[in-house]
Parts: sequence; structure tokens; C-alpha cells
Amino acid sequence: MKALHPFERLTPHHVMDAVCALGLALDGRITSLSSYENRVYALPQEERQATVVAKFYRPKRWSHEQIQEELAFAAELVEQEVPMVAPLVLKGETLHGLVLPPLSADEAHDAEGTQRGEDLDFWFSVSPARGGRLPELDDEEVLEWLGRFIARLHAVGQVKSFVTRPALDVHTHGWRPRDFLLNKFDIAPRYKKAWSELTQEALERVEKAFAFDYQKIRLHGDCHAGNILWTPLDKEGVGGPHFVDLDDARMGPAIQDLWMLTGGHGQEQYRSFSALLEGYESVREFDRRELALIEPLRTLRMIHYSAWLAQRMGDPAFERHFSWFATEQYWQEQLVALSDQMERMQGPVLYV
Repeated sequence: MKALHPFERLTPHHVMDAVCALGLALDGRITSLSSYENRVYALPQEERQATVVAKFYRPKRWSHEQIQEELAFAAELVEQEVPMVAPLVLKGETLHGLVLPPLSADEAHDAEGTQRGEDLDFWFSVSPARGGRLPELDDEEVLEWLGRFIARLHAVGQVKSFVTRPALDVHTHGWRPRDFLLNKFDIAPRYKKAWSELTQEALERVEKAFAFDYQKIRLHGDCHAGNILWTPLDKEGVGGPHFVDLDDARMGPAIQDLWMLTGGHGQEQYRSFSALLEGYESVREFDRRELALIEPLRTLRMIHYSAWLAQRMGDPAFERHFSWFATEQYWQEQLVALSDQMERMQGPVLYV
């Protein structure tokens, strides 16, 4: 019988009780926000107090220590006046635990074979709500501002290292997810051999690209437009970009937090990177050798994403969001995309 996923038991009642137990007075409304990896809820408070956002982490993805490193990094950024939405300190802590009540008889029957205890516990944090819109990445002034913004984050990120969070490298984002897909997941048989051979060749090429002494710093890690919100400048000149999530923060090369903000090829990519780096280098030095990692990092993201999807098929929201995954058409499209990516890795390196 199918095991009951922990997210299936995280009800609005449990969410509000957990947050109220920290001393916040909620008005009873709850809105689920756009997040698949974790579960995130907007919770208005009573008496016109600011709305808060509660983030319940996906069980077993990160350890308590690894989440604490994420939250500590967010606090460092705020302390250094880098625009970042950091968790509130409630009852002396930024990270809190939720133990769900025992399974009912019906739930226990549905969850036959499910482990009890830690599988049904959650770590969660509570942050102030911050709105905003996506940054306009076709505006060079916006890109320069984002460059300065990310450089400020990196200036803090280089001060010390993560101890428990894994790095972003060829092993964690390439060989390990490839091994999982080949040995613990059912890739469509007619495409498995070709995918295996192509990813082997691609990762060998990625390893060669990474074979130089680049600086590893604490990164945002998943710095695309959807993870940066922009607010208009007010009368005091306050506004601009801010981060709302460090869930994928890792050690890695600075270029990881820049390449996803640029699109296209040729002149379009050159224009975007030129604007980003103009802003970035006004705050922090950038090693131009890392430009050679753009396409290898894109390759790693493609392979890692397939494994990420495969590992989340038991989530109750999976079918609604990713019904197209793991079909024969999916693997056929992956082969085409990876073949194109191999050509891009063999092409000329972006020179800015």
C-alpha cells in the first residue's frame, strides 16, 4: 500500500497551531504560496500586525545543522545590510520543530509500511512577508543593480565557509544524480543506454572545465529571476531587489549566482553579462576564468534537475506539477537537449 507522505498530514490547522505556539496572534486566514520543494504559507496577524510567512522544510532534505547554516547566513546578510528576508527570532530561536499528533486509525491503515516518528516531523521558520515583482532582466540598469547586489552577497559569503551544507560541484550535481537515475530509477529502456553514454561524456567534459583553482564561496545557489523580488523606490529612495530564499545555498564558484540571470546567446548574452559584471565589479573582484563554467554549470543543472524530479515523485503535489516527467517523450527531449548542450560546451567561451 502507498505510504502516506508527510506533506499529506500537514494541515492548515497544524500550521497555524505551530506558529501561534511561538507567540504570534494570527487572524485565522492562511494562504498557500508558490513553493513545491517546501510548503510555504502566508499568515496575517490580528490587529493589523504585519503578515508573516511560515516555511515548512521538506523532511529529510536538509539536516537541522544544514538549515541552521542557511538561517545564519541570512542573518549575516541582514547584519551587513544586504537586502535579504531573514527569519524572525521567536522564543529565542529562528528554527523550530513541529511534531504532528499520532496517526488516527484510518491514517495508520493508509500509511501501512510508513516509518513513524521522524518521518512525520517538520523543521520550520517564520519570516516577515515581503512582496515585489520579478526584475526586468532586459533592462541594463536593472542588471547592473543586480550585479552590485549579488557582489554584496558574495562579499559576505567569502568571509567564512559552510561546514555541513554540501558544495555545488561535479560530484554533487553531476555524477551522484546520474548514478541515482541509472541505478535506482526506471529511465525509459529505449533511451537509457544513450542517456548513460551522453551524460558520461558530458560530465567528463564538465570535469575538465572545473580543473582550475577557482575560489569557493557561500552562494545563494539558485539565483534566477524567480528568487529575486523587486520593489519600486519610495520617497526615501528605499527599494530595489531583495532575496527571499536561501534554500539552495552552497559553496561554489561566484559565476553560479550570475549565469541564470542572463539569457540567449551571442550578442544578447554578451550584453547581459557586460551589464551584470559592470555592477558586480564595482563592488567585488570577479575572476573572468569562471566565464568558462557557464555552460558546464548549465549541464550540471539539467542532470541534477532530472534526479531532483525523480526523487520527489511520492509528493502528493507531484502529479499536478510534473505530470510530464519520466515519459518516453521526456527522455527523448533530454537526449536532444543534452546533445545541444554538448555543442555549447565545445563552442567558444563567452568573453566579456
